[in-house]
Amino acid sequence: MAPPSAPRAAADGAPAAPAPAGRPPRQRPQKKQRQGRPVRAAGRDPAPGGPRRSLPLLIATIAVLAVASTSAGVYAALTTDDSTSAGSSGGPHGDPPPSAGAGDPVKVVDGGQVAPLRRVVPPDVLAAEPGSISATKIAKIAKLAKVRDVVAVAGGAVQLQGRQVNAFAVDPSSFRSWTPPGTAKKTDLWAALAADRFVVSPEAAEQLQLTRGYEYPVVGRTVPKLTMGGSGELGLPGINMLVSKRSGTQMGLVPNVALLVNAPGVSPAKVVKAVRRILGAHSNVVNLHDAKYQSSGTGGKATSYLDLYKQAATACPGLSWTVLAAIGQVESDHGRNAGRSSAGALGPMQFMPATWKVYGVDGDRDGKADIMNPYDAIPGAAKYLCANGAGRGGQQLYQAVWHYNHADWYVQKVLNLARAYAARYR
Repeated sequence: MAPPSAPRAAADGAPAAPAPAGRPPRQRPQKKQRQGRPVRAAGRDPAPGGPRRSLPLLIATIAVLAVASTSAGVYAALTTDDSTSAGSSGGPHGDPPPSAGAGDPVKVVDGGQVAPLRRVVPPDVLAAEPGSISATKIAKIAKLAKVRDVVAVAGGAVQLQGRQVNAFAVDPSSFRSWTPPGTAKKTDLWAALAADRFVVSPEAAEQLQLTRGYEYPVVGRTVPKLTMGGSGELGLPGINMLVSKRSGTQMGLVPNVALLVNAPGVSPAKVVKAVRRILGAHSNVVNLHDAKYQSSGTGGKATSYLDLYKQAATACPGLSWTVLAAIGQVESDHGRNAGRSSAGALGPMQFMPATWKVYGVDGDRDGKADIMNPYDAIPGAAKYLCANGAGRGGQQLYQAVWHYNHADWYVQKVLNLARAYAARYR
Protein backbone atom coordinates (compact mmCIF):
# COMPACT_ATOMS: atom_id res chain seq x y z
CA MET A 1 0.00 0.00 0.00
CA ALA A 2 1.24 3.49 -0.76
CA PRO A 3 2.16 5.69 2.20
CA PRO A 4 -0.24 8.54 2.93
CA SER A 5 0.94 12.11 2.90
CA ALA A 6 1.06 12.14 6.69
CA PRO A 7 1.90 9.02 8.70
CA ARG A 8 -0.91 7.66 10.77
CA ALA A 9 -0.45 7.69 14.54
CA ALA A 10 -0.28 4.02 15.42
CA ALA A 11 1.20 1.80 18.07
CA ASP A 12 4.78 0.64 17.63
CA GLY A 13 4.75 -3.08 17.45
CA ALA A 14 5.15 -6.74 17.03
CA PRO A 15 4.57 -8.91 13.99
CA ALA A 16 0.94 -9.31 13.03
CA ALA A 17 -1.04 -12.40 13.94
CA PRO A 18 -0.39 -15.28 11.54
CA ALA A 19 -2.62 -15.72 8.48
CA PRO A 20 -3.76 -19.04 7.03
CA ALA A 21 -0.96 -21.06 5.48
CA GLY A 22 -0.08 -20.45 1.86
CA ARG A 23 -0.59 -16.70 1.57
CA PRO A 24 0.71 -13.59 3.34
CA PRO A 25 -1.52 -12.18 6.08
CA ARG A 26 -3.69 -9.31 4.93
CA GLN A 27 -6.05 -8.61 7.78
CA ARG A 28 -5.10 -6.17 10.50
CA PRO A 29 -4.13 -7.79 13.79
CA GLN A 30 -5.01 -6.49 17.18
CA LYS A 31 -2.61 -3.61 17.64
CA LYS A 32 -0.33 -3.42 20.60
CA GLN A 33 -0.84 -0.59 23.06
CA ARG A 34 2.54 0.72 24.03
CA GLN A 35 3.75 3.71 25.89
CA GLY A 36 5.02 6.43 23.66
CA ARG A 37 8.78 6.24 23.91
CA PRO A 38 10.17 7.75 20.70
CA VAL A 39 12.17 5.59 18.35
CA ARG A 40 15.88 6.41 18.28
CA ALA A 41 17.36 8.47 15.51
CA ALA A 42 18.63 6.94 12.31
CA GLY A 43 22.26 5.96 11.99
CA ARG A 44 22.51 3.78 15.10
CA ASP A 45 24.81 0.84 14.59
CA PRO A 46 23.70 -2.73 15.11
CA ALA A 47 25.14 -4.21 18.23
CA PRO A 48 28.75 -5.04 17.71
CA GLY A 49 29.82 -8.52 18.50
CA GLY A 50 32.82 -10.73 18.98
CA PRO A 51 35.92 -8.99 17.70
CA ARG A 52 38.62 -11.60 17.68
CA ARG A 53 41.85 -9.82 16.89
CA SER A 54 44.37 -8.76 19.48
CA LEU A 55 44.40 -5.18 20.67
CA PRO A 56 47.98 -3.89 20.47
CA LEU A 57 47.32 -0.64 22.34
CA LEU A 58 45.71 -2.40 25.26
CA ILE A 59 48.43 -5.01 25.23
CA ALA A 60 50.97 -2.19 25.50
CA THR A 61 49.13 -0.80 28.50
CA ILE A 62 49.11 -4.23 30.10
CA ALA A 63 52.85 -4.59 29.55
CA VAL A 64 53.52 -1.27 31.29
CA LEU A 65 51.45 -2.34 34.27
CA ALA A 66 53.19 -5.69 34.39
CA VAL A 67 56.60 -4.03 34.58
CA ALA A 68 55.36 -1.65 37.28
CA SER A 69 54.09 -4.54 39.38
CA THR A 70 56.77 -7.20 39.01
CA SER A 71 58.34 -6.40 42.36
CA ALA A 72 55.16 -7.75 43.93
CA GLY A 73 54.92 -10.64 41.48
CA VAL A 74 51.87 -9.20 39.74
CA TYR A 75 51.16 -9.45 36.04
CA ALA A 76 48.53 -6.75 36.33
CA ALA A 77 46.76 -4.79 33.70
CA LEU A 78 43.14 -3.83 33.19
CA THR A 79 40.07 -3.67 36.10
CA THR A 80 36.23 -3.37 37.29
CA ASP A 81 33.79 -1.79 39.56
CA ASP A 82 31.20 -3.50 37.35
CA SER A 83 28.46 -0.96 37.86
CA THR A 84 26.66 0.86 35.12
CA SER A 85 26.72 4.60 35.40
CA ALA A 86 24.33 5.60 32.66
CA GLY A 87 20.73 4.44 32.56
CA SER A 88 18.83 2.75 29.80
CA SER A 89 15.17 2.06 29.37
CA GLY A 90 14.41 -1.27 30.94
CA GLY A 91 11.97 -2.65 28.40
CA PRO A 92 10.79 -2.11 24.84
CA HIS A 93 9.36 1.34 24.33
CA GLY A 94 9.22 2.21 28.00
CA ASP A 95 8.03 -1.09 29.54
CA PRO A 96 10.58 -2.39 32.07
CA PRO A 97 11.39 -6.09 31.88
CA PRO A 98 10.28 -8.34 34.72
CA SER A 99 12.37 -8.11 37.89
CA ALA A 100 14.69 -5.38 36.60
CA GLY A 101 14.50 -1.65 37.16
CA ALA A 102 14.88 0.62 34.18
CA GLY A 103 18.53 1.43 33.65
CA ASP A 104 19.81 -1.02 36.27
CA PRO A 105 22.06 -3.98 35.52
CA VAL A 106 20.77 -7.39 36.46
CA LYS A 107 21.76 -8.09 40.05
CA VAL A 108 23.34 -11.23 41.45
CA VAL A 109 20.73 -13.33 43.21
CA ASP A 110 21.26 -14.89 46.62
CA GLY A 111 23.13 -18.13 47.06
CA GLY A 112 25.95 -17.43 44.63
CA GLN A 113 23.81 -18.15 41.58
CA VAL A 114 23.85 -16.08 38.41
CA ALA A 115 20.88 -13.89 37.53
CA PRO A 116 19.01 -14.54 34.27
CA LEU A 117 19.89 -12.55 31.18
CA ARG A 118 17.41 -9.68 30.89
CA ARG A 119 19.04 -7.33 28.41
CA VAL A 120 21.98 -6.93 26.07
CA VAL A 121 24.39 -3.99 26.28
CA PRO A 122 26.66 -4.06 23.21
CA PRO A 123 29.97 -2.27 23.88
CA ASP A 124 30.85 0.48 21.42
CA VAL A 125 34.12 1.69 22.95
CA LEU A 126 36.82 0.08 25.08
CA ALA A 127 39.19 2.32 27.07
CA ALA A 128 42.12 1.58 29.36
CA GLU A 129 44.64 3.48 31.47
CA PRO A 130 48.02 2.42 32.90
CA GLY A 131 46.40 2.57 36.36
CA SER A 132 42.97 2.76 37.92
CA ILE A 133 40.52 5.17 36.30
CA SER A 134 39.21 7.59 38.90
CA ALA A 135 35.55 7.67 39.92
CA THR A 136 35.42 11.30 38.77
CA LYS A 137 36.48 10.40 35.24
CA ILE A 138 34.07 7.47 35.11
CA ALA A 139 31.23 9.79 36.15
CA LYS A 140 32.17 12.32 33.45
CA ILE A 141 32.16 9.63 30.77
CA ALA A 142 28.78 8.37 31.97
CA LYS A 143 27.37 11.90 31.53
CA LEU A 144 28.53 12.29 27.92
CA ALA A 145 25.75 12.88 25.42
CA LYS A 146 24.19 9.64 24.11
CA VAL A 147 26.13 7.45 26.56
CA ARG A 148 23.66 5.02 28.09
CA ASP A 149 25.77 2.42 29.90
CA VAL A 150 29.28 2.37 31.31
CA VAL A 151 30.99 -0.45 33.15
CA ALA A 152 34.41 -0.21 34.80
CA VAL A 153 36.27 -3.48 35.17
CA ALA A 154 39.27 -4.79 37.05
CA GLY A 155 41.86 -6.68 35.11
CA GLY A 156 45.44 -7.54 34.40
CA ALA A 157 47.93 -9.72 32.61
CA VAL A 158 48.30 -13.00 34.51
CA GLN A 159 50.19 -16.18 33.70
CA LEU A 160 48.34 -19.36 32.77
CA GLN A 161 50.11 -22.46 31.51
CA GLY A 162 53.32 -20.43 31.29
CA ARG A 163 51.75 -17.86 28.95
CA GLN A 164 50.64 -14.27 29.56
CA VAL A 165 46.86 -13.97 29.44
CA ASN A 166 44.84 -10.74 29.65
CA ALA A 167 42.04 -11.11 32.18
CA PHE A 168 39.02 -9.14 33.37
CA ALA A 169 37.51 -9.65 36.83
CA VAL A 170 33.73 -9.27 36.57
CA ASP A 171 30.35 -9.79 38.19
CA PRO A 172 28.88 -12.53 35.96
CA SER A 173 25.26 -11.46 36.44
CA SER A 174 25.81 -7.99 35.02
CA PHE A 175 28.81 -8.47 32.74
CA ARG A 176 27.20 -11.25 30.68
CA SER A 177 25.04 -8.55 29.08
CA TRP A 178 28.18 -7.00 27.53
CA THR A 179 29.27 -10.17 25.72
CA PRO A 180 28.14 -11.54 22.32
CA PRO A 181 24.62 -13.01 22.38
CA GLY A 182 25.80 -16.60 21.95
CA THR A 183 27.97 -16.27 25.06
CA ALA A 184 25.53 -14.16 27.05
CA LYS A 185 22.85 -16.87 26.87
CA LYS A 186 25.16 -19.62 28.25
CA THR A 187 23.91 -19.60 31.82
CA ASP A 188 26.14 -22.53 32.76
CA LEU A 189 29.19 -20.49 31.76
CA TRP A 190 28.21 -17.57 33.98
CA ALA A 191 27.21 -19.87 36.83
CA ALA A 192 30.71 -21.36 36.68
CA LEU A 193 32.20 -17.86 36.87
CA ALA A 194 29.96 -17.06 39.85
CA ALA A 195 31.41 -20.17 41.51
CA ASP A 196 34.95 -18.69 41.15
CA ARG A 197 35.89 -20.76 38.13
CA PHE A 198 37.52 -19.05 35.17
CA VAL A 199 36.28 -18.68 31.61
CA VAL A 200 38.42 -18.21 28.51
CA SER A 201 37.98 -17.53 24.81
CA PRO A 202 37.92 -20.60 22.51
CA GLU A 203 41.29 -19.54 21.10
CA ALA A 204 42.89 -19.47 24.55
CA ALA A 205 41.35 -22.81 25.45
CA GLU A 206 42.82 -24.38 22.33
CA GLN A 207 46.23 -22.70 22.43
CA LEU A 208 46.79 -23.39 26.13
CA GLN A 209 45.25 -26.89 25.91
CA LEU A 210 42.82 -26.22 28.74
CA THR A 211 40.21 -28.75 29.81
CA ARG A 212 36.94 -27.85 31.46
CA GLY A 213 36.75 -29.05 35.07
CA TYR A 214 40.54 -29.17 35.59
CA GLU A 215 42.46 -26.98 38.03
CA TYR A 216 45.25 -24.69 36.86
CA PRO A 217 47.56 -22.35 38.79
CA VAL A 218 47.01 -18.73 37.78
CA VAL A 219 50.00 -16.52 38.56
CA GLY A 220 49.29 -13.02 39.84
CA ARG A 221 50.20 -11.45 43.17
CA THR A 222 49.12 -14.80 44.55
CA VAL A 223 48.96 -18.13 42.76
CA PRO A 224 45.49 -19.57 43.28
CA LYS A 225 44.47 -22.83 41.66
CA LEU A 226 41.34 -22.13 39.66
CA THR A 227 39.10 -24.56 37.82
CA MET A 228 38.28 -23.95 34.18
CA GLY A 229 34.55 -23.34 33.92
CA GLY A 230 34.27 -23.27 30.14
CA SER A 231 34.89 -21.13 27.08
CA GLY A 232 32.97 -18.66 24.95
CA GLU A 233 33.51 -15.73 22.63
CA LEU A 234 34.18 -12.70 24.85
CA GLY A 235 33.83 -10.11 22.10
CA LEU A 236 36.66 -7.92 23.40
CA PRO A 237 39.94 -7.62 21.47
CA GLY A 238 42.97 -8.65 23.47
CA ILE A 239 40.94 -10.00 26.40
CA ASN A 240 40.88 -13.79 26.59
CA MET A 241 40.04 -14.65 30.22
CA LEU A 242 37.35 -13.79 32.77
CA VAL A 243 37.56 -14.44 36.50
CA SER A 244 35.20 -13.58 39.33
CA LYS A 245 35.65 -10.32 41.21
CA ARG A 246 36.71 -12.29 44.27
CA SER A 247 39.40 -14.18 42.35
CA GLY A 248 40.54 -10.94 40.73
CA THR A 249 40.98 -9.26 44.11
CA GLN A 250 42.87 -12.28 45.38
CA MET A 251 45.27 -12.16 42.42
CA GLY A 252 45.79 -8.41 42.68
CA LEU A 253 44.18 -7.30 39.43
CA VAL A 254 44.09 -3.53 39.01
CA PRO A 255 40.71 -1.97 39.94
CA ASN A 256 38.93 0.15 37.34
CA VAL A 257 41.70 -0.13 34.80
CA ALA A 258 39.33 -0.39 31.82
CA LEU A 259 35.93 0.89 30.73
CA LEU A 260 33.32 -0.41 28.34
CA VAL A 261 31.00 2.26 26.96
CA ASN A 262 27.64 1.81 25.25
CA ALA A 263 26.42 4.88 23.34
CA PRO A 264 23.51 4.19 20.95
CA GLY A 265 22.62 6.82 18.39
CA VAL A 266 26.05 8.41 18.01
CA SER A 267 29.14 7.64 15.97
CA PRO A 268 31.56 5.51 18.03
CA ALA A 269 34.42 7.62 16.63
CA LYS A 270 32.92 10.67 18.36
CA VAL A 271 32.65 8.74 21.61
CA VAL A 272 36.30 7.71 21.30
CA LYS A 273 37.38 11.35 21.01
CA ALA A 274 35.21 12.44 23.94
CA VAL A 275 36.45 9.61 26.18
CA ARG A 276 40.06 10.29 25.25
CA ARG A 277 39.65 13.96 26.19
CA ILE A 278 38.51 12.91 29.65
CA LEU A 279 41.08 10.17 30.24
CA GLY A 280 44.03 12.00 28.71
CA ALA A 281 46.62 11.32 26.05
CA HIS A 282 48.18 8.43 27.97
CA SER A 283 44.99 6.37 27.72
CA ASN A 284 44.13 3.82 25.05
CA VAL A 285 40.61 4.18 23.61
CA VAL A 286 39.36 1.83 20.91
CA ASN A 287 36.36 1.97 18.58
CA LEU A 288 35.00 -1.59 18.68
CA HIS A 289 33.13 -1.00 15.41
CA ASP A 290 36.38 -0.78 13.45
CA ALA A 291 36.47 -3.45 10.76
CA LYS A 292 39.67 -4.98 12.15
CA TYR A 293 37.79 -5.94 15.32
CA GLN A 294 34.79 -7.46 13.50
CA SER A 295 34.55 -11.15 12.74
CA SER A 296 31.92 -13.84 12.44
CA GLY A 297 33.75 -16.25 14.71
CA THR A 298 34.88 -19.76 14.02
CA GLY A 299 33.11 -21.90 11.46
CA GLY A 300 30.85 -19.09 10.33
CA LYS A 301 29.20 -18.92 13.78
CA ALA A 302 27.67 -15.50 14.34
CA THR A 303 29.05 -13.69 17.38
CA SER A 304 27.11 -10.42 17.17
CA TYR A 305 23.74 -9.01 16.24
CA LEU A 306 25.34 -7.62 13.09
CA ASP A 307 26.41 -11.15 12.10
CA LEU A 308 22.96 -12.51 12.93
CA TYR A 309 21.16 -9.97 10.75
CA LYS A 310 23.48 -10.73 7.83
CA GLN A 311 23.15 -14.50 8.18
CA ALA A 312 19.37 -14.46 8.62
CA ALA A 313 18.85 -12.33 5.51
CA THR A 314 20.48 -14.99 3.32
CA ALA A 315 17.45 -17.25 3.92
CA CYS A 316 15.29 -14.77 2.00
CA PRO A 317 16.82 -13.93 -1.40
CA GLY A 318 16.37 -10.25 -2.11
CA LEU A 319 15.95 -9.21 1.54
CA SER A 320 18.70 -6.88 2.77
CA TRP A 321 20.11 -7.50 6.23
CA THR A 322 19.74 -3.77 6.82
CA VAL A 323 15.96 -4.16 7.01
CA LEU A 324 16.32 -6.76 9.76
CA ALA A 325 18.78 -4.51 11.57
CA ALA A 326 16.38 -1.58 11.34
CA ILE A 327 13.50 -3.64 12.73
CA GLY A 328 15.78 -4.97 15.47
CA GLN A 329 16.60 -1.41 16.46
CA VAL A 330 13.01 -0.18 16.49
CA GLU A 331 11.60 -3.23 18.28
CA SER A 332 14.18 -3.84 21.03
CA ASP A 333 17.24 -1.68 20.35
CA HIS A 334 19.14 -4.83 19.31
CA GLY A 335 18.08 -6.90 22.29
CA ARG A 336 18.53 -4.26 24.96
CA ASN A 337 14.80 -4.04 25.64
CA ALA A 338 13.62 -7.55 24.87
CA GLY A 339 11.16 -7.92 27.75
CA ARG A 340 7.41 -8.39 27.49
CA SER A 341 5.49 -5.45 26.04
CA SER A 342 2.13 -4.29 27.43
CA ALA A 343 0.45 -6.39 24.73
CA GLY A 344 2.53 -9.49 25.44
CA ALA A 345 5.14 -9.30 22.65
CA LEU A 346 8.49 -10.83 23.56
CA GLY A 347 12.09 -11.08 22.53
CA PRO A 348 14.62 -9.07 20.54
CA MET A 349 12.30 -8.97 17.49
CA GLN A 350 9.11 -8.53 19.59
CA PHE A 351 6.96 -11.39 18.34
CA MET A 352 3.50 -12.07 19.65
CA PRO A 353 3.49 -15.69 20.95
CA ALA A 354 0.72 -16.72 18.50
CA THR A 355 2.78 -15.42 15.57
CA TRP A 356 5.89 -17.13 16.89
CA LYS A 357 4.14 -20.51 16.84
CA VAL A 358 3.88 -20.18 13.06
CA TYR A 359 7.10 -18.37 12.18
CA GLY A 360 9.48 -19.38 14.97
CA VAL A 361 12.85 -20.76 13.86
CA ASP A 362 15.40 -22.94 15.66
CA GLY A 363 18.29 -20.91 14.32
CA ASP A 364 21.01 -22.31 16.56
CA ARG A 365 19.77 -25.91 16.22
CA ASP A 366 19.54 -26.55 19.93
CA GLY A 367 16.19 -28.28 19.53
CA LYS A 368 14.08 -25.29 20.58
CA ALA A 369 12.72 -22.23 18.79
CA ASP A 370 13.16 -19.70 21.60
CA ILE A 371 11.38 -16.37 21.19
CA MET A 372 13.91 -14.73 23.55
CA ASN A 373 17.00 -16.07 21.79
CA PRO A 374 18.38 -13.76 19.07
CA TYR A 375 19.80 -16.80 17.22
CA ASP A 376 16.19 -17.92 16.75
CA ALA A 377 14.23 -14.64 16.78
CA ILE A 378 16.17 -12.88 14.01
CA PRO A 379 15.82 -15.77 11.51
CA GLY A 380 12.16 -15.91 12.56
CA ALA A 381 11.74 -12.25 11.59
CA ALA A 382 13.38 -12.93 8.23
CA LYS A 383 10.98 -15.85 7.68
CA TYR A 384 7.99 -13.66 8.54
CA LEU A 385 9.09 -10.83 6.25
CA CYS A 386 9.84 -13.24 3.41
CA ALA A 387 6.39 -14.82 3.71
CA ASN A 388 4.97 -11.35 3.13
CA GLY A 389 7.05 -10.72 0.01
CA ALA A 390 9.96 -8.72 1.41
CA GLY A 391 12.44 -10.40 -0.91
CA ARG A 392 10.75 -8.88 -3.95
CA GLY A 393 11.65 -5.34 -2.90
CA GLY A 394 9.87 -2.14 -3.79
CA GLN A 395 6.20 -1.97 -2.86
CA GLN A 396 6.28 -5.60 -1.70
CA LEU A 397 9.01 -4.77 0.80
CA TYR A 398 6.96 -1.80 2.00
CA GLN A 399 3.93 -4.02 2.53
CA ALA A 400 5.99 -6.73 4.25
CA VAL A 401 7.31 -4.24 6.80
CA TRP A 402 3.78 -2.83 7.16
CA HIS A 403 2.57 -6.32 8.09
CA TYR A 404 5.20 -6.38 10.86
CA ASN A 405 3.43 -3.40 12.40
CA HIS A 406 0.42 -1.85 10.68
CA ALA A 407 1.57 1.76 10.62
CA ASP A 408 2.99 3.78 7.75
CA TRP A 409 5.20 5.86 10.05
CA TYR A 410 6.70 2.56 11.27
CA VAL A 411 7.49 1.42 7.73
CA GLN A 412 9.08 4.78 6.91
CA LYS A 413 11.18 4.66 10.09
CA VAL A 414 12.39 1.14 9.33
CA LEU A 415 13.25 1.89 5.70
CA ASN A 416 15.07 5.11 6.65
CA LEU A 417 17.12 3.22 9.23
CA ALA A 418 17.86 0.51 6.67
CA ARG A 419 19.22 3.13 4.28
CA ALA A 420 21.36 4.58 7.07
CA TYR A 421 22.83 1.13 7.79
CA ALA A 422 23.50 0.55 4.11
CA ALA A 423 25.36 3.87 3.89
CA ARG A 424 27.43 3.15 6.98
CA TYR A 425 28.38 -0.41 6.08
CA ARG A 426 29.07 0.02 2.37
